[in-house]
Amino acid sequence: MPTELGRWLREQREERGWSRADMARKLISVARAAGDETMPGADSMGHNIYRWERGLSTLSERHRLNYCRAFGIRPAQFGPVRSTMLDVNAAGQIPIASAGPGMPAAGLVAYREIDTHFTVRQEVLMAAHEGSEHAEQAERRDIGDATLEQLHADVVRLSAESMTGDPFFEFLEMRRVRERMFRLLEGHLRPSDQADLYFLVGCLNDLMAVAASGLGYPQAAEELIRAGWAYAAAIGHRSLMAHLRLQLASIAFWNDRPRQARDLAEDGLRYLADGPNGAHLHVKFARATARLGDADGARRAITAARDARERDHTDDVLVIGGEFDLSVASQYYFAGSALVEISGAEPEAAEELEQAVRLYEAGPGPGEQHWYGAKALASIDLAALRLRSGALDAAVAALEPALSLPSAQRISSLTGRMRLVRAELAAPVFRGSAQAAELDERIEEFGRDSVTAGLHSLPAGPG
Repeated sequence: MPTELGRWLREQREERGWSRADMARKLISVARAAGDETMPGADSMGHNIYRWERGLSTLSERHRLNYCRAFGIRPAQFGPVRSTMLDVNAAGQIPIASAGPGMPAAGLVAYREIDTHFTVRQEVLMAAHEGSEHAEQAERRDIGDATLEQLHADVVRLSAESMTGDPFFEFLEMRRVRERMFRLLEGHLRPSDQADLYFLVGCLNDLMAVAASGLGYPQAAEELIRAGWAYAAAIGHRSLMAHLRLQLASIAFWNDRPRQARDLAEDGLRYLADGPNGAHLHVKFARATARLGDADGARRAITAARDARERDHTDDVLVIGGEFDLSVASQYYFAGSALVEISGAEPEAAEELEQAVRLYEAGPGPGEQHWYGAKALASIDLAALRLRSGALDAAVAALEPALSLPSAQRISSLTGRMRLVRAELAAPVFRGSAQAAELDERIEEFGRDSVTAGLHSLPAGPG
C-alpha cells in the first residue's frame, strides 16, 4: 500500500503533469546540475520512482534533496507534513489569512525560527547522507578480478598468436577483445582497475597496429599507435610508451621515412634502454641510421643493443611476451638488416644474418617466440647478400623460407623487402640466366598472392 509520503510524491508529480519517465529525467538533470554524476540511468530511476510512490522502498536524503530541486521547493516544504502545517510564503512568513485570529507577530517570528532550524537540520543531514551514498558509489566495482585476469590472458594469447597466425583474423580477434574493454571502461571502476584496463587497451592498440601495418594500412597503424600512446601516457607506463615508439619507428622505416624512424627510436630510449625491448630500440635506431649513411652510428647502436640485452630487466610489457619480447634470433636479424644498408659491410651483415637463420631453424629458446615475419625478412636480406656476391644458387636456397610462406602471411614488409632481391637480380652478371629469371618470376608471384594484394583488390562496400 502507498504510504503517505508515496501518495504525496505521486500527487506532486501528477499536479505538474509529469510521467514517471519525466520525473526520472528531472531528478537526473537536477542532480547533474548540482555536480552529482553518480545517478542511475533513466530506466533505473523510473523503477525507483515507482517503488517510492508505492511505499516499497525508502527515499534517501540524497533523493529527497533532488526532489526539492525538481519541484522547486525548500527542504522544509518537502513531504505531506506541510499539509497539516501553516502555509509559508516565499519569504518564509505565514500570511495573515493563514495565521488565524489572535496569532501575534511574535508567533510569526517563532514559527520562522522553527522553520529555519528544520531547514538547517535537513541540510546537514542531507550532506551527511550524500557523503555516505557517494562513498557507496566509490566502493562499487563494475569489474571483477576474474575478468581482469581473463583480459590479461587474452592479450598474452593474442600477442603469442600474432607471431605465427593470420594477421587479418588476429586483427579481428584483437578488435573484439578491445571492444569488451571499451564497454568495461564505461562502467564504474576503481582507479587501479582503470589503470589495468588502460594498460591492456594500450597493448592491444600496439598489436593491432602491427597487424594493420602488415596488411598494408600504415596510416591506420599509426593512428592505432597514437591511441595506444594516449592510454600509456595517461597512466605513465614508460615501458609501454617505449614499445609504442619502436613500433612507430618500424612503420616509419618501412614507409621510407628513415629520419623519423631514427628520431622515434631515439625518443623511445628515453623511456627504456635495458633488456630485450631496450635492445630492440637500439637495433631499430641502427637500421634507420644505416639507411641515412651513418655507418659508425649504426655499429655503435648494434653494440649498445648487445649491452642492453645483457642488463637484467623485466616489466609487465615484457611479461606479456610474443610481440612484446625481442628474441635473440630477431636481434641478430635486425643487426644484419642494418649492416646490409652499409656499403662494404657485407661480410659483417652475412655473419649476423646467418646466425639469425641458424637460431630460427633451431627453434625459440626458453621463454622466447619467433615471429614468422622476422625469419622471412632475414632470409630475404641474406638472399640479397648472396646475389651481391654472385652466388645465385645460395640465394635461391636462402630465399626459400620466405617464398614458402602462405599467402595470408605475406605481409607488406616482406613484399616491399623483396624489391632488394629483385634489384640484385637485375645486375648485369645475371642477364640471360634462366635460373635468375625463374627466381624473379617466383618473387613476382609471391607479391601477387600476398595478403595485401588480396585485401586491396576487394571491391569497396556501398557508400
